[in-house]
Amino acid sequence: MYKIAVVGPESTGKSVLAEQLAVHYGSPWVPEYARTYVEQLSRPYHFDDICHIARKQIEQETVFETDNPAPYVFFDTDLIITKVWLAYRYQQIPAFIEDRLKTGFFDLYLLCEPDLPWEPDSVREHGHDRDFFFEWYKTEIENLNKPYVCINGTGNTRIRNAINSINNIFEK
Repeated sequence: MYKIAVVGPESTGKSVLAEQLAVHYGSPWVPEYARTYVEQLSRPYHFDDICHIARKQIEQETVFETDNPAPYVFFDTDLIITKVWLAYRYQQIPAFIEDRLKTGFFDLYLLCEPDLPWEPDSVREHGHDRDFFFEWYKTEIENLNKPYVCINGTGNTRIRNAINSINNIFEK
């Protein structure tokens, strides 16, 4: 089973893409836990909340550490996003996040480009900085020496680009 993380700045279609890919390949997908968690808070989130989110992400990953009959599993986000957010917002990153990222859990990153229109919602905060975060995420993936593909396009073009990339990498 190949483990694929769909990452990128806010409002770049990660959730839709992860779900579409899972349907296309008949594989499981793991929704973004951070969104659900933050939406349920009755107060602004804090550093400890982000650490809780990171631990939950790791817990979700461990379910797929052993073989599974599906060819792929798609994750709507990754600890890279959490790491960058902690560094940006709080200027500190807990060691357990760095340690987990060094395990190289993911086989491929699909990095969504910020070429879709910004859609504000109650959780999104930085529509004006999407290019900045895109480059930061790209650097973090490159620092892990993991393969990645930048995914762009609107509508069906975006999903086709992702499918073609996955097929080219894994179905040689």
